[in-house]
Amino acid sequence: MSVTSLKTAHRRDVFAAYIFLAPFAVIYATFLIYPFFRGLWISLHDWELAGNYREYIGFLNYEDLWLDAIFWKAVGNTLSFVAMTVPTMTALALILALAVFGQGRLKGVLRSVFFMSSVFSVSVVTLIWSMVLSADNGLLVPFFNMIGVKPINFLGHPTLAMPSIALTTLWWGVGLPMALFLAALSQIPPELYEAAELDHAGRFTVLRNITLPSIRHTVLLVLVLQIVGQFQIFGQAFLMTQGGPANRTRTLVQYIYETSFRDWQVGYATAMSFGLSVLMLGFTVLQLWLGRKGDE
Repeated sequence: MSVTSLKTAHRRDVFAAYIFLAPFAVIYATFLIYPFFRGLWISLHDWELAGNYREYIGFLNYEDLWLDAIFWKAVGNTLSFVAMTVPTMTALALILALAVFGQGRLKGVLRSVFFMSSVFSVSVVTLIWSMVLSADNGLLVPFFNMIGVKPINFLGHPTLAMPSIALTTLWWGVGLPMALFLAALSQIPPELYEAAELDHAGRFTVLRNITLPSIRHTVLLVLVLQIVGQFQIFGQAFLMTQGGPANRTRTLVQYIYETSFRDWQVGYATAMSFGLSVLMLGFTVLQLWLGRKGDE
C-alpha cells in the first residue's frame, strides 16, 4: 500500500473517530463545561435569583466568603460528617460483604436485606429515623422508660445531632459499597484461597495477604465515591434538623441552598459552590495519590 493510501486511510479513521466522539463531546460541553464557566462568571457578580439585577464585583464574593463565620461553621460541620461516615461506611460495607459473600440461601437473603435500604428516597429514610430518634414517641422511648432514664432528644442535642445524622446515612447508604465489594470479591481467583488453606493460613492472614490486596482498587473506588457523595450531604440534615441546633448540623450544601433560594444571592452561593468543589477535589486527589503510592 502506498504512502498516499495510508494517509488517506488514517484521515478516514480519524474522521470516523471524531464522528463517534461528537455526541459525547456535545453532551459533555453542554452539561459540564458550559455550566462550569457560567457558574464561574456568576460567582463574580452580585447576582440576584429574581429580577435582572446583575453587577460585576470581581472577587468580592470570595473575599466575603473568607470572612463568613457561618460558612466556616458549615465547612467544619461537613468535614466532621465526612470524617464520621467515609471510613465507617467503607469498613462496614467491607465487613458486610465478607459476611454475606458466597453461596447459600441465607446469604442471598441477607444481601437483599442489606441492599434494600439503598433504594429508599431520602425523605423516607429521614422519616423512619426521625420516628426512631424522637424523644416524644420514638421507638427508643420505651427502652429509656424501662431503664428509668429520661428519653434523649438525639436530633436536638448539640453533640449527638450530627452523629445521629451520620448513623442514618450509614444505614441508608451501605448497600451500594457493599455491592461493589461483593463484585470485587467474586473476581479473586479461588486458587489463592485453596493455596492458603493448604498452608493452614488463618482467616486474618488470608484477609491481610490475599483479600485486601486483591480488592485494593475497589477500596480506593469506594473511598473516592464516598468522599464525593458525603461532602454533598443535604437532605438528611435539612429534613431531620433544619441545620440545628445552633447551626451544629448546617452543612455546606444546605447553606448554599439557603443563600441561593431563600436569600436570592446566587452569586455568593455560586462562590460557595466553587469552594465546596475545591474541597472535594482536594480530598479526592489526596486519596488517589495515597492509593497510587500504595501500589508502588
